[in-house]
Amino acid sequence: MKLLSIVFSFRNEEGNIEPLVKRIATTMEKIENWKYELVFVNDDSTDKSEKILLDLQKNYPIKLINMSRNFGIDPCVLAGFRNSSGDAIIYLHTDQQDPPEIIPDLIKKHEEGNEIVHTVRTKRKGEGKFRMFLTKIAYKIIDTVSDINLPIQAGDYKLISKKALNEILKQKEFRPYVRGLSVWVGFKQDFVYYEREARGEGESKMPLLSAGPITDFINGVTSYSLKPLYVGIIFGLISMIISFLLIIYALYLKFNNLAIPGSTSIVISISFFSGIILFTLGILGIYLARIFEQTKGREQYVIKEIKDYK
Repeated sequence: MKLLSIVFSFRNEEGNIEPLVKRIATTMEKIENWKYELVFVNDDSTDKSEKILLDLQKNYPIKLINMSRNFGIDPCVLAGFRNSSGDAIIYLHTDQQDPPEIIPDLIKKHEEGNEIVHTVRTKRKGEGKFRMFLTKIAYKIIDTVSDINLPIQAGDYKLISKKALNEILKQKEFRPYVRGLSVWVGFKQDFVYYEREARGEGESKMPLLSAGPITDFINGVTSYSLKPLYVGIIFGLISMIISFLLIIYALYLKFNNLAIPGSTSIVISISFFSGIILFTLGILGIYLARIFEQTKGREQYVIKEIKDYK
């Protein structure tokens, strides 16, 4: 009998936890040769989520990991990974948007020899067209600039074998991009396609233009590629060409007595080149910030306590 660890990182999801646990339990009853444990990583919730989980723990194999403060999704995911005992793990969100009913499909793909099985969303219900448009562009940019082939519309919901998970956990990145790491480690991988459901209860903890999605996008772009650093070189070459053409144009006007005194051209030139310089410095700043975080040597998270079902 193999063990499947199902990992959740959550904050203030009191309305979704109980129905989600029951859906998973019903789904797992249909799967032969696999038992399961539920690893809930509590990112310093302030609602009744912890109490609900402790009540459910009496009837379900739930391990509750309480963080010492709010650390964010990726550190909590890694804490769940490191404290899982399964032969394979599945990570999904607690908002009920990712249906646990496709877990049998993930396990089937794994039993066919795949070390990592991604889920790819063919439709995302309950999300606006503008959000979907920006999300699609973000995935496309990350995939284009990265040195890995990040699947478009493949989110956090995935199955990872113990073998692949061990390699992921060996990496020492302070701010890891877990979606990218699951592709970077290699091994045989496959996909399961599904329609993402609307959120169950409560409001989204990750509004489109909040710090979470923006940080996630920056991590995705900078974690697996140096290409953004080359943008400064490209802009520099473009600026040199434009400057050379402007010099020729200015000399032409001067020698033909067509030059008109004024500051417009100066303002335009200064604004253009200043924008390029600031943009390039911003890219350099992002990489320097990642180096700074990495060299400080801090732990990625601090666990306050673990309440196990055993």
